[in-house]
Amino acid sequence: MKNPFVKKLVALFFIFYLPFHSMAWGLLGHRIVGEIADSYLTPQTKKEIKLLLGTESIGMVSNWMDFIKSDSTYKYLGNWHYINMESGFSQNEFQAFLDKDTSTNAYTKILFISKELKKKILSHSTRSMYLKTLIHLVGDIHQPLHVGRPDDHGGNKIKVMWFNENINLHQLWDDRLINFQQLSYTEYARAINHTSKLQRNTWEKETLGQWLWQSYQYAENIYSDINTDDKVGYSYNFKYIAIINQQLLKGGVHLAGLLNDIFD
Repeated sequence: MKNPFVKKLVALFFIFYLPFHSMAWGLLGHRIVGEIADSYLTPQTKKEIKLLLGTESIGMVSNWMDFIKSDSTYKYLGNWHYINMESGFSQNEFQAFLDKDTSTNAYTKILFISKELKKKILSHSTRSMYLKTLIHLVGDIHQPLHVGRPDDHGGNKIKVMWFNENINLHQLWDDRLINFQQLSYTEYARAINHTSKLQRNTWEKETLGQWLWQSYQYAENIYSDINTDDKVGYSYNFKYIAIINQQLLKGGVHLAGLLNDIFD
């Protein structure tokens, strides 16, 4: 490949293709969570976030961790996107596992970053990066298969047929079901962002462990309802879209509550 123009095209392909190929929630999902979260931020939190993000919105920075996957400088972030768990835990066993967890995963990193963001002695660039990372990770863990099983990499090894497309179970939940609704992220957020104050207060009091437990329970059901090479389509969408929508909505409310706790 001697042609420098062709080399540039190939480089651009990898820059733009790789992040889109395996995103948690995909572009739309993360932006929906960010858009919903933005609607529940306090004025003080919005002010602090603006200082760190400038003109970028929460929704638009929510995919930062996926966009930089093609940059080897950030390769160390790979394990931060998920926490894989063996099947069959009770809630007490699940929480006991988390209480002892010191691994590099979404759970430990959300805890770490949440504490770090409260330290105003950190540089602006570090706090900005931590904020973009936190926004993404909270979205990640509300996609049930980011609390999936280690042996199949959260459903990545389970092949399915989505209409006439050969994909895997993880991809189906990352973006295919959301994209199938044919809405922009702002339209989608408006369509599902309907909560009462009591509901928001209840969700905001839930712990990170409870967020993960809810995703884990959904993941267990998803696994039990699929076999390798199953063909899924309209009926699968009808069966699971309410869960997708609830997880996107909860992700937004949980993210807002966490950001308000950090910055307000």
